[in-house]
Amino acid sequence: MTGFDESERLIWAGRADAYAGGFAKLCAYTVPRLLDVAGVGPGTRMLDVGTGPGTAAAAGCDRGASVTAVDAEPSMVELARKAAPAADVRLAVLPELPFIDGTFDVVVGNFVLNHVGRPRAVLAELLRVARPGGRIALTIWSAPPHLPAGLAAEDDFPRDESGLGALMESAGLREAACETLRWDHRVDAEEWWSRGPAAGVAFGGAFVQSQTPEIRTEIKRHFDLFGAEFADGSGVLSLPHAALLAHARR
Repeated sequence: MTGFDESERLIWAGRADAYAGGFAKLCAYTVPRLLDVAGVGPGTRMLDVGTGPGTAAAAGCDRGASVTAVDAEPSMVELARKAAPAADVRLAVLPELPFIDGTFDVVVGNFVLNHVGRPRAVLAELLRVARPGGRIALTIWSAPPHLPAGLAAEDDFPRDESGLGALMESAGLREAACETLRWDHRVDAEEWWSRGPAAGVAFGGAFVQSQTPEIRTEIKRHFDLFGAEFADGSGVLSLPHAALLAHARR
């Protein structure tokens, strides 16, 4: 694993319940479109990588697919098994998957590529386990050009439509296409705080939890001030988000 991967393992260790109660609801928005472009339907052999609490895996099962799902975090695997009891959910760490070549018709990953230190190696592995002609579909957060902390420059790529599409083509995928999904996530302000930063979820949450009680109080004060710009009269936030959805064939 890279230093970036090791950092991700530490950040997400034991965070499944907090994530499922907060950010997972935000990330669920892209799942129907993700499965649509991948062509998931009855009998499809589908692999969901970085399944988290099993949102995409459960949706695949609901469509009649034969679903296998993997995640690197044991607490996520436990939740995914409950969310998708019909799926084969396993513990596995990208970019090494415990499957033979060409096992799956479809490989999907909902916001997983932003959590790996070697995205090109991950794509090569997804290509390996997909059958010839099979589809790979991925979502990732759209963001301005930047280099995530701990990620080597040679492993980075532009987080825009052309950057993600080019990354997939460089891995040997065919007919790569990328689109931008936009939506407003509506959530109670206190839930967004308590199930996110205050619970140590993601890099921002880990940063908040590493501070003194006094600094955490000050961060919460600024959170409330900033959140007021997006809140209605009942304290519900309407937060605009944008994500990239790319799909291609092996």
